[in-house]
Amino acid sequence: MQLISYKTQRTLTPYLYLVPAIALLAMLTLVPIVAVIRYSLLDNVIMNKTPVFVGLQNYKTLLTDEIFIISLIHTLYFTIMSVIFHLLLGMLFALMLNSRVVKPSVKGILRVFYIMPWAFTPVIIAIIWRLLLAPSGVINYLLQALKIIDSNIAWFSSFSLSLHTLTFVNIWAGYPFYMVSLLAGLQGIPKTLYEAAAIDGANEVQLFLNITIPQLLPIIVSILMLDFIWTMQVFSLIWMTTGGGPGHATEMVSTYTYKLAFSSYKFSMASTSAIIILLLSMSVAFFYIRHQKARE
Repeated sequence: MQLISYKTQRTLTPYLYLVPAIALLAMLTLVPIVAVIRYSLLDNVIMNKTPVFVGLQNYKTLLTDEIFIISLIHTLYFTIMSVIFHLLLGMLFALMLNSRVVKPSVKGILRVFYIMPWAFTPVIIAIIWRLLLAPSGVINYLLQALKIIDSNIAWFSSFSLSLHTLTFVNIWAGYPFYMVSLLAGLQGIPKTLYEAAAIDGANEVQLFLNITIPQLLPIIVSILMLDFIWTMQVFSLIWMTTGGGPGHATEMVSTYTYKLAFSSYKFSMASTSAIIILLLSMSVAFFYIRHQKARE
């Protein structure tokens, strides 16, 4: 006697094919997340053979830590400024590459030039800009030649300039993602919309505000949310350029978490910091998912 009907088998078969992928995903993501959450509720794991459950005490300690608050403020500044200028530069270059004024041969060269930062790894980007912005580097030489500055500036070692310098480098490294996404969106806008609006007497600014922006809005919202999540978690670029210094001038939550774990060996506090990053990312991801469902 057949225990499972043919209809039930047909229904369950697709889900059975997903079991290996779901199991692998759970092992690689869900299990580590649960472990980190557990660690954040103990006094000090790994270094202490018999850790004691302390509940939310680690969160209270971390949220009252001055350095953590500073790193959180730096992270928000770094992220918000990067996202804003990624969008502005990405839109500017996408409009330029989509313009009829620029010749096709020139567009091909510009595409390669503009997308180049996206081809470099964070380590290569860090090395390039550390050389360019060194006190005796090319940037200081050019600025002195143009009489803009009188003496060499240590861009990555200055308490007042290092955070802005790091943000600038991240902006340079990340705008191609916006440019490519927005250029694809621009090329998908029907030309008939612009022709109809032009017949009605709309100027270039009105075309941009009333046709281009509304048509690109779903793409803009999606990439803004994704970029916010990614930028909050940037580590390699920061670590390879400033390491969070000088002092704590460029300390981010990512570098602060790393130092807690591998410099101070406070793994429970590091887990707590990681969970806070996760919660901030999940809050943005929640709005991203809602936006995607609304689009559908």
